[in-house]
Amino acid sequence: MVPPGSDAAPPAGRDLLAGKVVVITAAAGTGIGSAAARRCLEEGAFVVISDSHARRLTATRGELAAAHGERVWSLVCDVTAEGEVEALIAGTVGRFGRIDVLVNNAGLGGTSSVLEMTDEQWMRVLDVTLTGTFRATRAALRQMVAQGHGGAVVNNASVLGWRAQPGQAHYAAAKAGVMAFTRCAALDMAGYGIRVNAVAPSLATHPFLAKVTSEELLTELAGREAFGRAAHPWEVANVMVFLASDYASYLTGEVVSVSSQHP
Repeated sequence: MVPPGSDAAPPAGRDLLAGKVVVITAAAGTGIGSAAARRCLEEGAFVVISDSHARRLTATRGELAAAHGERVWSLVCDVTAEGEVEALIAGTVGRFGRIDVLVNNAGLGGTSSVLEMTDEQWMRVLDVTLTGTFRATRAALRQMVAQGHGGAVVNNASVLGWRAQPGQAHYAAAKAGVMAFTRCAALDMAGYGIRVNAVAPSLATHPFLAKVTSEELLTELAGREAFGRAAHPWEVANVMVFLASDYASYLTGEVVSVSSQHP
């Protein structure tokens, strides 16, 4: 039996983000970030994609521009470098005049037991996944506040912020931090009409994940899902689009699980 939805296609765009300027980190390649860029473009947004991998970023921009023209722009950005993050926000404003939505997708994983995990492994994952989210959010929020007409931040967390998995202490701690940061930042920004929310995917498969995760583990994790399969990256991106859109106008400080798995 084919798992339900395994051959599904993304829904047609409905202009949910028409005219909005969206910045997405770690958007090169084939994962959730690039899927979010595609979905935002299909919903009528102007989209700035960034990534630390220049060659992959150029290729992704070329692919998206072929379908969406001048509504897509790119800039290399390493979220562990404050100067590059500031340049990303400034570059977006220089290109499109403002920023309405930030999607924090940058994150770094890895597998290591706490017994063998080094300080360098721990700090690297937290610097990209948690502190990188903070850096990009801070820069975008300062711009949104200066603009004076609200905005939205959508963070990519993970169900591992709630659940345990062997070898994932650094990643789970970082994603739990993203969740807590989301809730606190939402209260800081409520008075400015700026919303801060997050998604928490369980398993969304794409070629890069397949390269760094064994087929056996992916099969095991997919088997735990109610639908018997992993999510398509665009299925996670759809929820990001919702949180970025005016349909979520009264939603802030929330972490939405994008999962068919239950504890």
